[in-house]
Amino acid sequence: MTEPNAPRPVPGPPRPGPGPADVTASGVASAADSGAERPFDDLDERPVAEHVAVFEAEHSRLQRELGTIDQL
Repeated sequence: MTEPNAPRPVPGPPRPGPGPADVTASGVASAADSGAERPFDDLDERPVAEHVAVFEAEHSRLQRELGTIDQL
């Protein structure tokens, strides 16, 4: 019979982070204008100069979310 494996730690709750935010024309994130669920929907209506800020905001959001995944 094999010996049981050592108990593994139980993951805790996700770390709180800033709420979803959309980037305004000034490049400042605004929690009031939440567009995190579909941040690229209105990209074609925005000036090209704002596109980088929108992608950077989504990249930051994804990094925060994926950072909560425990490494196995």
